[in-house]
Amino acid sequence: MQNSGYHRVEQPEIANVLMFNTCAVRENAEQKVWERLKKIKSMLDNHPERRWRQRASVGVLGCMAERLKKKLLETDRLVDFVAGPDAYRDIPNLLKAVESGQKAMNVQLSLEETYADVAPVRFDGNGVSAYISIMRGCNNMCSYCVVPFTRGRERSRTLQSIVEEVKDLSARGYREITLLGQNVNSYWDQTYAEGSGYLPYPGFNNIYKSRHGSGARFIDLLDKVSAVDSRIRIRFTSPHPKDFPPQLLQLIAERPNLCKSLHMPAQSGSSSVLARMRRGYTREAYMQLIEEAKSTIPGLSISTDIITGFCGETEEEHKETLSLLEEVKFNQVVFLPPTAGSVSG
Repeated sequence: MQNSGYHRVEQPEIANVLMFNTCAVRENAEQKVWERLKKIKSMLDNHPERRWRQRASVGVLGCMAERLKKKLLETDRLVDFVAGPDAYRDIPNLLKAVESGQKAMNVQLSLEETYADVAPVRFDGNGVSAYISIMRGCNNMCSYCVVPFTRGRERSRTLQSIVEEVKDLSARGYREITLLGQNVNSYWDQTYAEGSGYLPYPGFNNIYKSRHGSGARFIDLLDKVSAVDSRIRIRFTSPHPKDFPPQLLQLIAERPNLCKSLHMPAQSGSSSVLARMRRGYTREAYMQLIEEAKSTIPGLSISTDIITGFCGETEEEHKETLSLLEEVKFNQVVFLPPTAGSVSG
């Protein structure tokens, strides 16, 4: 956008373009966007300067744009353009179409786009903590989740581009970095000449697609990133429990700056529910992972996600989840409903 002559302003009243970056994982998040769009429309319609009203364009970006597509453009003139999560480079072209009086949309998903060459502009950073996106998409196809359909298939940035970004943040004085991805520990740079190979945790399997092949894996990335600056704490989210091989747990235990806090989404404590969710593991396999993680990493803090009221869940299956919570004693639990628009939702 900057290369096309746009710059950020602080007040929406003086903006020529208003963009909403959205999420579709939770229905509540989408509802908030609809409410904001209606408020913006009211502000535009009642603004005293009609000239500003005529030249302001409203766009919806991200997962919600990918999921709802034309509905956003057709609903009461709330939106002028729509851009899916892999179409951000096309926003200047979409705005040109809007300026000519057209509605514009690009929701094409990509198998390659990672935005690795786009340096993030950190407007609201505190100079201490930063986020680095390392991969996009998900191949797991869990029955309750819409992410593979809104974010597309997994693809990862090159290891070297991530290491260079960490070096830059280190030079600027940052002291905490969180690595981000829809399935962050499935990271796989297939261009890397060396690598450890794919090692899932025993008892877990891949429902959708084999991940075997050469290249750098998440353990290789953590090894390189944590070695850049020992003063920088490294975190990551959001992972899948299948991609915590023992070697990864051992690395986290050995490196002081790899935070001893892991998010391990269980989703359910019932093996029968997990099978309907297409999670690729049983309660027993998950418990084995938890036990090894705790024994390998002293003082480990574990958080999890739990989906309550999953399709067809019985009282007995619900009680199995309650017993899992009691047995593991998680440090934090996030309770979620199934995703709207997913196979189960």
